[in-house]
Amino acid sequence: MKSLETGALKATPARRQTTPNLTVSRRRQRAGERGYTLVALLAVLAIMLLLITAAAPSVRQQAQRSREEEAIARGEEVAEAIRRYTIAKGLPTSMEQLLEGIPSGTKKVQVLRAEAARDPLSSSGEWKLIRRTDPAFIAFQRAVTVYAGGRTPQTTDQLFVNKSGGPLPIITSILDTDSTGEAPGGEDDSENPTGPFIGVASRSQRDSVILYYGIDRHDQWVFTPYFR
Repeated sequence: MKSLETGALKATPARRQTTPNLTVSRRRQRAGERGYTLVALLAVLAIMLLLITAAAPSVRQQAQRSREEEAIARGEEVAEAIRRYTIAKGLPTSMEQLLEGIPSGTKKVQVLRAEAARDPLSSSGEWKLIRRTDPAFIAFQRAVTVYAGGRTPQTTDQLFVNKSGGPLPIITSILDTDSTGEAPGGEDDSENPTGPFIGVASRSQRDSVILYYGIDRHDQWVFTPYFR
């Protein structure tokens, strides 16, 4: 009996010696798997970062395009409000007059929404008022004429034309206006002129994504009842 017990006791340590080696091997295997997982994760993150970086300009451009589309929609609404106000009371002298509306019996009819009275392209949200004799309006008329193939489109609303001071002078010499000049960036913070105005323009002096009558600068887009 003693010999058997002694044999059993001697066999036990031999079995115990294999356990630590197996554990170390498994630990090394798991550490290696974690290392490969970490490398794969870093590779995926690097690829995602490259994709995000490549897509960022497109996202910014799309966001700007959306703002420009909104600016054109609001500007055209202001132009229509100017037309309606001019027919009813003569050329407006302030945006507040357009917001007040035009008389209809004992009430006033709204011709301009408060939201459209704000420029979405400038931080101030204030439209620049454009008078009939402003260089910006003359330059816009020239650009529209070039865009139309050398002939200025005639305003079909004769009542508006008569109320606004008569037809515009015909531009006889048209220069190449394909290039509107390098945009300085920033915004025009000058005060609005006093007196009657026939259109509005953005105060943003940045290049545009959208071409409006072939013009690629925000501040050179003039929204007016003319040329319709």
